[in-house]
Amino acid sequence: MAKKGSGLRTFGGLAVALSAVLAVTGCGNGPAASPDPIPSATVAATVSTAPVQTPTGTPTSTALESSDPDDATQLPRGGREVFPRYRLVGYAGLTGASTLGRLGTGPLDQRVAELERRATGYASGREILPVLEVIASVVQGRPGRDGMYRVRIGDDQISTYLKAARQHKALLLLNIQPGRSEFLPEAKAYERWLKLPDVGLALDPEWAMDPGQRPGGFYGHTTGAELDEMAAYLSGLVGDYDLPEKVMVYHQVARSVIRTEGALRPHPGVVLIKSVDGLGPPGAKISTYRLVNKTTPRFVHAGFKLFFTEDAEGGGRLMSPKEVLALKPRPEYVMYE
Repeated sequence: MAKKGSGLRTFGGLAVALSAVLAVTGCGNGPAASPDPIPSATVAATVSTAPVQTPTGTPTSTALESSDPDDATQLPRGGREVFPRYRLVGYAGLTGASTLGRLGTGPLDQRVAELERRATGYASGREILPVLEVIASVVQGRPGRDGMYRVRIGDDQISTYLKAARQHKALLLLNIQPGRSEFLPEAKAYERWLKLPDVGLALDPEWAMDPGQRPGGFYGHTTGAELDEMAAYLSGLVGDYDLPEKVMVYHQVARSVIRTEGALRPHPGVVLIKSVDGLGPPGAKISTYRLVNKTTPRFVHAGFKLFFTEDAEGGGRLMSPKEVLALKPRPEYVMYE
């Protein structure tokens, strides 16, 4: 997730600073001779001011049981299938880090209530299912002890988000910015949560680095085969634990971020959504949306991201629900950062 800004932010004992903006004139690691167009002229890395550590901490069984869903075989607002009943509308971020998204601004419960109010404009004949997309594996500007350039938030923190989601009958998505790690081991680190009926995944390949690459210097990337591997993993959990459909979002900010997308296949029990993350004024965002969706497999649902700050810069503005719903394909997941 490309962000701007600077300043020290503290979350759960983690000291996290947001870097100054890093200008990027090309993807730097694309397969073609000329780089893909980048929706924004800048991309920023999240950096740590302290040695990177993976926080630990296991919530008590009592804490989890106290917020168990009414029916573990159902989605938060009923049923076992996401579409076409629902449209997903979400906020992204990390509490205490306002530059990482709307969830980082102010009390968590207030943000979720605000999300529900904002989401009403997107119903258009569907029920709204709110989404909290929490950055669980956070890319870092330093390698850390394991050299992976990412840090994971702790179970106690995830438990707090899950409790807030359940209070509002919302989905919780754990967003992964892998750094030099890979998506599958990062997802398996959260498997105890992914076994639950109201927790899914969001993948941020923009921050998936090749060996020797440092976050912020290049757009990262993934492949259709890796996405397929992730979908197969989630499908296995759905089958093993009799879960309702599991949501898997993958974000794409430029063409090079997803390579050989045709290797992605549908998997039972998994709803695949591509969120197009173009920055800037409406015209630029719509152009990126059309360009990136040229490679989207027919079974993948459409998603669209709006940025409160970046979209309004340089004379731009935040698109309205009416404008977003006029896009083709019509987004089924709208996310605000």
